[in-house]
Amino acid sequence: MNIASLFNAMPGALAQGMIWAIMAIGVYITYRVLDVADLTVDGTLGLGGAVCIMCMLGGLNVWVSMILAFVAGLLAGFATGFFHTFMGIPVILAGILTQLSLYSVNLKLMGKANQAINVDKYDLLVSLRYIKDVPFWQNTILDVAVIVALLIGVLYWFFGTEFGCGVRATGCNGHMARAQGINTSLTTVFGLMLSNGLVAFSGALLSQYQGFADVSMGRGAIVIGLAAVVIGEAVFSKIFHNFALKLLSVAVGSIIYYIVMQVCIWLKIDTDLLKLLSAVVVAIFLAIPYWKGKYFSRPAVKKGGKQDA
Repeated sequence: MNIASLFNAMPGALAQGMIWAIMAIGVYITYRVLDVADLTVDGTLGLGGAVCIMCMLGGLNVWVSMILAFVAGLLAGFATGFFHTFMGIPVILAGILTQLSLYSVNLKLMGKANQAINVDKYDLLVSLRYIKDVPFWQNTILDVAVIVALLIGVLYWFFGTEFGCGVRATGCNGHMARAQGINTSLTTVFGLMLSNGLVAFSGALLSQYQGFADVSMGRGAIVIGLAAVVIGEAVFSKIFHNFALKLLSVAVGSIIYYIVMQVCIWLKIDTDLLKLLSAVVVAIFLAIPYWKGKYFSRPAVKKGGKQDA
């Protein structure tokens, strides 16, 4: 195995990790902030890619196309929130229903299973070709890093506002939030919309980076998002306590995930097993807090110096 080939592949892994970091931050908003399991993201990622690529093929500017992809994600999140709050459907099932519907929506938008876009004919913001041997302002890694930094800053500001604190309070304790006069249905729907908007925006960047949008490109996205969240928390939970730093840890977790995947490919592990490996990694990191509490924590000491049995 040639170590040089691994280092040559690292810039691509870094770029992909940062693009998926935006999706992982969206997953963090539902999984940790709202404390709900939203499976809409598997469909929303493809929706963002489909809207962005079709808009650009139709002649729209790349930024306008990405904004429209973000808006499409907001609408997908609203659909899940509507199913959950207005129709009383459990949020995990509401997400599955929206995800299932989005497969048909994405297929209808593109007219076929996938649509390609040529980097030589269209002015893309990011691309696999923009990793090396390009001006620094055009480098995909730098461009996405700036977007991630701005996103973390905006989210840090928003969740410090009165409404943003209401969203966080809804996830912490819905009953107490309602007692304080917070409309928890509104905050839940907004949180789902914001999460899926970010996922769709990530899908818009990903489709540009890989040069095509595919109807199934979001399959398994929730696993990658959860992997980024749990890896980031496992590595940085002891030192990152500020909300902005927690969002940064999710982004770094996504990068670590893609670096690990690149190492697995370099070690010639069967690529058909990568999804299975992702699931195992997520399961292990989710189990770590339980294992630490059950097997590695010190027994509680009662008054009088006696320990619990």
